[in-house]
Amino acid sequence: MRAFGYLIVTMLAAMFAAASAPAEAPGALGKGPHLAMRLVAESMTPAAGQDVALALDSRPEPGWHGYWQNPGDAGFPATLKWTLPKGVTAGEPAYPVPGMLLMAGLMNYVFEAPYAPLVTLRIPAGLAPGTALPVKLYAQYLVCTKTVCVPEEADLSVDLTIGDGAVTAESRARFDAWRRAIPKPLDAKASFQAAAGQIRIAIPYPASAPLADAYFFPVTTGLVDYAAGQKVSHDGDRVVVETKAGVSGGAGPLVGVLRIAPGQGLMVTAAAGTVAASSTGIPDGVLMATLIAFAGAMLGGLILNIMPCVFPILSLKALSLARGHLDERSARHEALAYTAGVVAVCVALGGAILALRAGGSAVGWAFQLQDPRAIMLLLLLTVALSLNLGGLFEIPTPRFVNQAGGAGGAFATGALAAFIATPCTGPFMGAALGAALILPWPAALAVFAGLGLGLALPFLALGFVPALRKRLPKPGAWMETFRRFLSIPMWLTAIALVWVLGRQTGVDGMTQGLLVALGAAVILWAAGRRQARGLGFGIVAIALLLAIVAGGIWLAATAHRPEAAGAKAAGMAEPFSEARLAALRAEGRPVFAYFTADWCLTCKVNEKVAIETEATQSAFAAHKVAVMVGDWTDGDPALGRFIQAHNRAGVPLYLYYAPGAAEPQVLPQVLTPGILAALGS
Repeated sequence: MRAFGYLIVTMLAAMFAAASAPAEAPGALGKGPHLAMRLVAESMTPAAGQDVALALDSRPEPGWHGYWQNPGDAGFPATLKWTLPKGVTAGEPAYPVPGMLLMAGLMNYVFEAPYAPLVTLRIPAGLAPGTALPVKLYAQYLVCTKTVCVPEEADLSVDLTIGDGAVTAESRARFDAWRRAIPKPLDAKASFQAAAGQIRIAIPYPASAPLADAYFFPVTTGLVDYAAGQKVSHDGDRVVVETKAGVSGGAGPLVGVLRIAPGQGLMVTAAAGTVAASSTGIPDGVLMATLIAFAGAMLGGLILNIMPCVFPILSLKALSLARGHLDERSARHEALAYTAGVVAVCVALGGAILALRAGGSAVGWAFQLQDPRAIMLLLLLTVALSLNLGGLFEIPTPRFVNQAGGAGGAFATGALAAFIATPCTGPFMGAALGAALILPWPAALAVFAGLGLGLALPFLALGFVPALRKRLPKPGAWMETFRRFLSIPMWLTAIALVWVLGRQTGVDGMTQGLLVALGAAVILWAAGRRQARGLGFGIVAIALLLAIVAGGIWLAATAHRPEAAGAKAAGMAEPFSEARLAALRAEGRPVFAYFTADWCLTCKVNEKVAIETEATQSAFAAHKVAVMVGDWTDGDPALGRFIQAHNRAGVPLYLYYAPGAAEPQVLPQVLTPGILAALGS
């Protein structure tokens, strides 16, 4: 009876239309009291003969919801009536992945938060620049709470003018966020089989791709019982959905959206056929995907310890245990504090990435290094650490690398090691962090914590396993010499950061960075002289250092970025673009595409050791392999979206497109000339 009553309320509400709302000002919010709607154009000056995207920016009031294109058991989808200039046409709206609302046994597909269906407006060719294109839309839609439904309407409009098709940065970012929520079309064909009141749907989906919070939203009506539970399993290279069939049946095709992660989906078209039952009893595969990603992240973090910016810090902490001045309890406490510092920074960076991506930004691991201010801060930090390791001065509390640090110093050391390791990636990390970005956020944060645990694992083992500490060399005068030696890899890190700063801000910015670093070095030298006389570091020195750091960050923020900043296509390579990639593939050419950044140490090593070698270049030429390079140094959002589409959180990413292949081969993150020479053969 409750279900029947809810349906009757919905139908009666739709029968009694509300009075017409006043006309809207272009781009203004609609007058509907419960679901505000406005019409937004990606470009106000579209070019003749091209398409322009329009968004129906819809914002339900708290407690209210609008409906998807298939509303489910109750409700009605929005109806759109366009008034367009001659020759202009509007496509069907593309809706985001909806949510589910089960009320009184009725399943509704709804939007309870702001959403934006996208419509493609096709502009005819031959229109003169300056031609006015008034676009009007009359929308009727149903908006409901859990107890009542109200039909609403809105007159919307936007005035376009034929121009050059320019899109502002603000508009691009806004539409990028909206497009991320639209299901991506699945080019492979799915199939379904209905028998004995049940329906089984098989959807091609790689076994290696994570699947989280999976659900099938049918667009086609009558074939699926909306309110019935769904059993979803990841069975090899397919996803199998089993549920109750709809009452009306039908031969199909069955069109719907497969949700593969919160807010992400694939548009699926399934033809009637025979579908074998799933061979796995594990639904969704979330736990397995999380465990695999966690293990990969932990292995990747472990490998980061040999990087030149992390190894000196880890070595000093290890040698502090070798001195033997800590008892078992203190050693374990320091190890736990160091681990806590590493994991805290990794989880914080992961949380920032997830939050920014939820807001529509195409960011990935080490995203902060796309900003010269972060590079400047890291440069000053590595210079200070290099001078400290060289014996010029001792760092006052907090004691990052002093031998008697204690738990507080160990935590700070771990945090420093994690932060300074962000320019690096390596084997296992790319796939693991890419998987984290499409897992539910608690699982994603667990993967980032796994990265931190791997990074902290060597020192954690030393703290908890006395036998390992006994294998460390006996303390002696050699330790001071070794400490001086450790300043060399740290200086190399500083040099690399200067180079990255120069690539981002030009010679002027690099010069400013060197001058700021010199100023900091002079102050640290003076503070070291005070310490040699038995005095403290000095409040004045600390104040001057803070001023220099603030000034350096300000200079980096205001530095002019050169037009040609970023990676140059080396040798036979050409800059990457999706249009050029499609053209090369249409010609039947094999394509090797690699994605890099100036701040990515692993990328640069691979380029010098494998990609830019004469043997590789000769092999590519012999096999007519086209080479494309995508530079993500400055966080190009278009490249970010492409990288994300291949389940990667950042660079490096190496793809090989064989002629005629539907999907690229994802190559390892550590390359050898042999791997590349074999491509195309």
